[in-house]
Amino acid sequence: MATWRIGSTVLRKVVEAEFPLPVTGALRTADSGLLDAYPWLAPHFAGPDGVFTMSFHSVLVDTGTRRILVDTCIGNDRTTIPQLPPLHTGWLDTLRELGHPPESIDTVVCTHLHFDHVGWNTRLVDGAWVPTFPNARYLVPRAEWEFWRTAPASVGSTELSDTLVPLIDADLVDFVEPGHEVAFGVRLEGAPGHTPGQVAVVVESEGERAVVTGDLVHHPVQFAAPEIASAADEDPALATETRKAFVERYADTGTLVIGTHFPAPTAGWLTRKSEDGSEAGALRFVVDRG
Repeated sequence: MATWRIGSTVLRKVVEAEFPLPVTGALRTADSGLLDAYPWLAPHFAGPDGVFTMSFHSVLVDTGTRRILVDTCIGNDRTTIPQLPPLHTGWLDTLRELGHPPESIDTVVCTHLHFDHVGWNTRLVDGAWVPTFPNARYLVPRAEWEFWRTAPASVGSTELSDTLVPLIDADLVDFVEPGHEVAFGVRLEGAPGHTPGQVAVVVESEGERAVVTGDLVHHPVQFAAPEIASAADEDPALATETRKAFVERYADTGTLVIGTHFPAPTAGWLTRKSEDGSEAGALRFVVDRG
């Protein structure tokens, strides 16, 4: 599993699953050759015939005093997801093998409430959904909860009765706003559009910075072409503005960008400079070969 160090804070990628997807299915484009127009995407983010790999993973942020899990993937035994049969992965065992048993996690950040970001919030035990991380506070953007708890079933693909409601019943949820400080050096940054209350997670330590994107992008091409929406963007126009603002905020700043759905190498830097360091103008995502 990939590991990144931001100052004294350690971030680890915890993979649940990876699936091949056509760019025309994941993004709102009919151009199957879109990825070929950006040579810097190869070989990690572009395959033959416009197919790429989408990763489903969490990011564990260990500050030394806090263990914060960003998003919890799809989860096992879910029967409420029409796109997928119930999964039976070893994600929780992987977390343990990395030295982070469920009891050690003190905070879970839900960047938003789509099914593939909240699945391991709970797990099925003797026919009941119970908190996977019993010692954690689960942080949920308030605008997300307000939207999805009243959204008609035809909107999006989110099922909260087994992933969030049991946590609310157990008094483990804190509804928070953009700007919320999760811990010293870890804060939430508003990233609406994909969903109304989505947040990204900013990690800063000893003068270094990383951002975990959430689903403000599903593929790095959206940094260069922010007007290309993700298939699941609730508000494509707002999502486009969020991507543009993200690029303006972080390009050429040395900020490590960790894509929530990017396969390995997953992280990199946004730059408008050419490989020789000159100002080129066209944005690229330069991967961390670490």
